Amino acid sequence: MQKSILILGACGQIGTELTYALREKHGNEVVIASDIREGNEDLMNSGPFELLDATDYNALEEVVAYYEISEVYLMAAMLSATAEKFPMRAWNLNMNSLFNVLNLAKEKKIDKIFWPSSIAVFGPNTPADHTPQNTIMEPSTVYGISKQSGERWCNYYHQKFGVDVRSIRYPGLISHKTMPGGGTTDYAVEIYHKALSEGSYTCFLKKDTRLPMMFMDDAIRATLLLMRSKPENIKIRSSYNLAAMSFTPEEIAKSIKAWIPDFKISYKPDFRQEIADSWPSSIDDSQAQKDWGWQSNFDLEKTTKEMLSNLKE
Repeated sequence: MQKSILILGACGQIGTELTYALREKHGNEVVIASDIREGNEDLMNSGPFELLDATDYNALEEVVAYYEISEVYLMAAMLSATAEKFPMRAWNLNMNSLFNVLNLAKEKKIDKIFWPSSIAVFGPNTPADHTPQNTIMEPSTVYGISKQSGERWCNYYHQKFGVDVRSIRYPGLISHKTMPGGGTTDYAVEIYHKALSEGSYTCFLKKDTRLPMMFMDDAIRATLLLMRSKPENIKIRSSYNLAAMSFTPEEIAKSIKAWIPDFKISYKPDFRQEIADSWPSSIDDSQAQKDWGWQSNFDLEKTTKEMLSNLKE
């Protein structure tokens, strides 16, 4: 029997598209989707699905044994804006789910792990422009603290127990297939929906807030590229910087106006502004380029074209 792949948090923004991509690559039956709740109809009908709480070690161990899982993609997490409202719930989900998967690998019950980190690991004292791979972090959000802690534990389990864990610091992600799940960069998805449905958008960040962003196709491609790279090419076992583009709300609005000339944007910053202000404006991902050949495909103009043309359908 072919070894299987398990996705935890398969119904989330990244998890949904990752599930489709992995099923297309490996076959529907060997990619097991799981989440604490059911997902959309297409996801549920495309292959095996398990209702599973990633913080429940015994339940997770049972699924791993039943399906003979060799790889786990741990996409379950509480994101930045939501985590600020529920700090302890976020810490419990983000950290205990990671420990469960790392311990399964330590006990040789699974072979390989993907765990996503984030630009939220950086803080207000981090160099904001072309943020280097190794730099001061000091995250100031619950989400960022959990991700930085997770990076250190991933590296520790690799060094101490030889666990093959791989990670990417995702920037803000933009997708037309799934809605975002409570992150500070969510405006860059919402704005396209509102542009088409209402012709206007009120942004929760200031017009000149520059943040690193990525079209979802690039993020999924990077994830698969990292996971199929030879272990000896993975030099960083905490998490890799990853970059594609950086823009402000004002710039994304301008790119939309090229397609919808009457589109209007206004600004009403809320508590997410403080989170955004603590994050980098651009990322240096030269280490990922060097180690496993990463290159992005989508800039802002190409992203806007993809988003608007797909959302219209």
